[in-house]
Amino acid sequence: MIGWVIPPSKTPTKTREEFEVERKRKVEQLRREGFLRSEVLIRAMHKVPREEFIPEGYRDYAYQGKTYRDEVPLPILGENATISCPHAYPLFYKPLEIREGDQLLEIGMGSGYGAALAREVVGSRGKVVTVEVDEKTYGFGTANLNRLGYDDIVTILGDGSAGYEGESPYDKISVTAVCTRFPPELLDQLKPGGKMVAPLGSLESQQLVLLQKTPGIGTRTEYLGSVLFVPLRGRYSPTH
Repeated sequence: MIGWVIPPSKTPTKTREEFEVERKRKVEQLRREGFLRSEVLIRAMHKVPREEFIPEGYRDYAYQGKTYRDEVPLPILGENATISCPHAYPLFYKPLEIREGDQLLEIGMGSGYGAALAREVVGSRGKVVTVEVDEKTYGFGTANLNRLGYDDIVTILGDGSAGYEGESPYDKISVTAVCTRFPPELLDQLKPGGKMVAPLGSLESQQLVLLQKTPGIGTRTEYLGSVLFVPLRGRYSPTH
């Protein structure tokens, strides 16, 4: 893992009731810290049990961290695969302004937790498509989603930098791994007026960047702040 101190794996001891209390406390913490303002995303984070998307040995750390600065990503199945910190999801979804009815493409399914949150936000009139390149991670994330009833999310095993043309165009695209630039294939699959968020840069220095595709003008970008994510695989990877 890059730049994080991962807690030791251990046998889980917390009950469902304890997780529910910790989940509510985490949502309130993120509200106080300014990450959570969207009521529909707040409801989603209250509803989706993050602990169910984490391997058994790290399950008890699902809501760790008294502030967002104390949070760390946790290992999941796959090569250098992690479930992002709790505050990372509103960090992406807030600037994207995900709403009911949106068609969302997620690059990097990971554990499936982000896709589940997005599905709660877009509702039955929307659609979530998520792409994962690592076969073990894909199996882990898909199994989590199916077990928890999110079987209408479209899960794709493949190169995320190429997106997924089969369900395009998309209103919103979320890229959850650092890349050197916005992949042109993803820009082509984004609707006019659509938004995309991705961490851009190197393994050591990354900025979360919001892109908006404006009809007749082109694209406009906004830098949102420093972040730290695992690298996107493929031609746009900072390790390529």
